[in-house]
Amino acid sequence: MPELHPQCEPLAPLLGTWQGGGTGQYPTIDDFAYTEELTFGHVGKPFVSMIQRTRNRDTGEPLHSEAGYLRALPSGDLELALAQPSGVVEICLGTVRTTPDGLAIELRSSQVGLTPSAKEVTSVRRELSIVGLGADGATLISELWMAAVGHGELLHHLRGELTKQA
Repeated sequence: MPELHPQCEPLAPLLGTWQGGGTGQYPTIDDFAYTEELTFGHVGKPFVSMIQRTRNRDTGEPLHSEAGYLRALPSGDLELALAQPSGVVEICLGTVRTTPDGLAIELRSSQVGLTPSAKEVTSVRRELSIVGLGADGATLISELWMAAVGHGELLHHLRGELTKQA
């Protein structure tokens, strides 16, 4: 495994595979529960790869997936380039900061691209927080807000709590 790029050092706690569950809601759909797997990796360049997959908690059927890259900039800021099979592509800008017991990443879309058949998504906000670093069983909290399908304001859509797998 190559050495982590120095610009990615603040992202080091993310590396690995995280699994857990979450809940989702939005005004246009029924509330739902899901399981999630979120994997972060690196190849020694100034970015961290990100692959996310969710399944229906009750049936195990696939729900959603996305793949992209968290790009660590020399300024310490982040860019996220992310694609979804639903036809949505996000470009997000954000920050990473250490907290007393973990890490906090905040990202907001600067652009959302849509294929002709994709549902309308106009804006996205993401937060990734790791709490309990240095203690047994750190938790990754992944949250997402979106403005979509006729709702112009950012509304809370997803919240997952994941633990790192050995």
